Amino acid sequence: MCVRSQITFLLLACNFCAFVYAQDPSCCHHAAEFSQCREACDQLTSIRSESHLRFLYQRLPSYCPESMNELWICINSTLPGASRKSDGWVGLGCCELAISAECRRECKQASSKNDIIKVCKKDTEKPLYNCITKNEMGSVCCSYAGRHTNCREYCQAIFRTDSSPTVSQINAVNQYCQSISPQLISCVANYTKSYPTRSPIDSLYCCDRAEEAHCQTACKRILRTMTTENEIMESLIAECGSQPLPQDPLWQCFLGSVHLPTKSNPETSPTAKMDCAKLHCCSKANTSLCRDMCHEISTNWGTQTWQEFDQLCEYNNVETDLITCLADVREPCQLGCKDLTYCTNFNNRPTELFRSCNIQSDQGALNDIKLWSNGTIRMPLMNIPVLDIRKCQPEMWKAVACALQIKPCYSRSRGSVICKSDCVDILTHCGDFTRFPEGQTPERICDLLSPTDDPERCIPLHRYLTPSPFENIEEVIHPCNPNPCLSNHLCEVNRKGCHPGQDCLPYFCVPGCKLGEASEFLVHMEARIQVPMRSGQLGCYEVCTCGQSGRLENCAEMPCIDTTKTCIMGEQRKSHGESFKVDCRLCSCYAGEFICSSRQCPSIEHSDEDRRLFVGLPCGCADHFVPVCARNGRTYPSACVARCVGFQDNQFKFGSCRSTEPCSPNPCQRNQRCIPKRRVCLTTTKDYPCLQYECVSRPSGCDPNQLDPACDTDNMEHANLCLLYQRGKTLAYMGHCQDACRVRQEVCGHNGETYSTVCEAFSDRVAVDYHGLCHAVGAVSEFMADSGCNAVPCPPLSTPGCNPVTPPGACCPVCAGMLQILWNKQQMDLFARLNRNQPVTVHDILRILRLHISVPQCDIFGYLSIDSEIVVLIVPVDQQPTPLQSLGPITVCHTCSS
Repeated sequence: MCVRSQITFLLLACNFCAFVYAQDPSCCHHAAEFSQCREACDQLTSIRSESHLRFLYQRLPSYCPESMNELWICINSTLPGASRKSDGWVGLGCCELAISAECRRECKQASSKNDIIKVCKKDTEKPLYNCITKNEMGSVCCSYAGRHTNCREYCQAIFRTDSSPTVSQINAVNQYCQSISPQLISCVANYTKSYPTRSPIDSLYCCDRAEEAHCQTACKRILRTMTTENEIMESLIAECGSQPLPQDPLWQCFLGSVHLPTKSNPETSPTAKMDCAKLHCCSKANTSLCRDMCHEISTNWGTQTWQEFDQLCEYNNVETDLITCLADVREPCQLGCKDLTYCTNFNNRPTELFRSCNIQSDQGALNDIKLWSNGTIRMPLMNIPVLDIRKCQPEMWKAVACALQIKPCYSRSRGSVICKSDCVDILTHCGDFTRFPEGQTPERICDLLSPTDDPERCIPLHRYLTPSPFENIEEVIHPCNPNPCLSNHLCEVNRKGCHPGQDCLPYFCVPGCKLGEASEFLVHMEARIQVPMRSGQLGCYEVCTCGQSGRLENCAEMPCIDTTKTCIMGEQRKSHGESFKVDCRLCSCYAGEFICSSRQCPSIEHSDEDRRLFVGLPCGCADHFVPVCARNGRTYPSACVARCVGFQDNQFKFGSCRSTEPCSPNPCQRNQRCIPKRRVCLTTTKDYPCLQYECVSRPSGCDPNQLDPACDTDNMEHANLCLLYQRGKTLAYMGHCQDACRVRQEVCGHNGETYSTVCEAFSDRVAVDYHGLCHAVGAVSEFMADSGCNAVPCPPLSTPGCNPVTPPGACCPVCAGMLQILWNKQQMDLFARLNRNQPVTVHDILRILRLHISVPQCDIFGYLSIDSEIVVLIVPVDQQPTPLQSLGPITVCHTCSS
């Protein structure tokens, strides 16, 4: 194989070679006399991000010329199936799995995978390609055994099996190969860790399918205490008194979960070989070509499609939404940038967002400048000849290199586009026109590479020509950036504090699941995730659970929605997912249907007197505050408003929801305790009742080490809620007991509820509007001329000089970022059914969004407005926030809302 083809193969196989080569940095010594190449090569050993590795592998030929034969041969020797024809093609034994006779014949005559791609289509010959991929991995790993027969045979047994590797197989490899080849052990570990041995507790969710309560309890005890399949099945039969019939829900679930999906049998898992996070983006494609290619790169590993996709779609102006979405998946935007030694103007920016602020990108920018100093900038679509950039606007070129590597995030920027005016300016001054291709000009080049000056879609270089204006960046910290957790764990900001007298970290590492075996994107354990169907059909999804095994499982299909349907508004058409305003109402198009807030708008036909009297409330209701509690758990300011948003007279009661006592009379059984559990539900049908209480059995034991502080009505703090209830106390609020909340001092929340203390409101994830009992209806429309808030004394702003917002229905402005969310009632009912018939609540939404607030100085609050929008506020929570802390939540919210 010639060196040119070796480089090509390197680029095509980068997804797989990333983890192989990163374990073996010895090739870099071949570049010892070429510093640029050696630096780029050494970077590979420290990078773990798939997107970083793919980016650097594609650029490596620019740093390391093709003439460096020994280096490229060494690198290529670690790739799957490369230069191993003497050992026989690794896919030869898979040919019998081909479905069509033509493919089977071509496979037997082929000498490499590339020889069969044109005849054997990947979408119809999946068993063949799955077998080849597994064999390629085995060929790479087991080649490290050299002449040691036993080690090679035990290694090959790992890849030869049609099921997940057993513990004994893995132990045998470790025993026979540890002293022979650490590279082999590492390579096999990378394979086996991707397919962990299933533990019995991974099937715990099946126990809930049992009809009898005693069977559910016994099932969970058996799975936690027994290990072998025979023991478990015999004990389940004895305890539950039934034979394992396939129509029994318990056995149907349990038997279906016994065998793990494997690489050679991916059909049993809806997420095998998929990257569901990237697959979500494919629906954003505007051309069928890029949509199909996106689906291919999201469902297959290490194919040539990545190169083709980059060439045809990455710089396609009509595919901005698709490319931005993929950039968000590969490298999500993160707040803050610091500790860079070359791109120092990017440091000390705690309220700005970046995709790739790390040491590797900092070094990459320096390497780029060294490379560009040779007089040519190599881009995916062209090479740009330039003058000596060390003399011609060097600071501007440094900003270019750093911006393309560090990737500042703007609301619709994929992180690799500088603004067109900057591009034209720098090429006009520093482009080498004597070497420009015929007909090329700075304007034409920038039309292709940087087609916009839209501040939401490009990186303005002038921002990074000078240092950050902030100095004391410790006012805003980012405990999870850089990520301190293992690759299969998510990082969460520690908002629970520490046990008394103990030190603790400012973050938690919690287990998660990847969105498919080919994905790096993690979701939380026990989370229910909507993922696209494998077929790739637009608008078709299923909801899966992140199980204890670290995999998505227990998937259930959702009804498909027609995302091609548009909403017709006069002469305009709105596409699915597009948001817009109709008069003063916020609206969104959902599969051809309008979803709008119920906001009241003044008519242009109204007289001046009508406009003066316009109250802005739904149905023109008077702005009197005579609260009623509706069956969704929301307090509305009057019966008129409750009726207007769809409640019948028998579906609400006079008085606020918090003034009612859900546990009187006691609805629970004798051996249970009734606990108030106030919530506002987005599902209100009789199938998913919005109960305001919870019946709990008295705990027999609690874990004192589990920290989730709770404060009781006697102002005594407990490590967790279980201990509080075990001691017979009544909950006042969640969180550490606060001296400021020791005395009852009523406040009115944005949801129209009166709370005994600020702590109680915050525990309910509701921010405070004003002090005292709720007694006024706040503004819900910018057109309101008057409201009941005129007599309300508003508290001073937390940070003087901030840019405040007044949430819908509130009286007083607050320093915060605000996000307003429209939602679909039918979809909420569907999610409730898939969530074991549990209603979807506003707290559920806030709890999930709260995980994405990455600084402890800010927190999230929210409520359901009387216009049926979910209003989310991101608020600084320090007692005396600094201007920098007040700026942070506005930055976060701007990014989220766009």
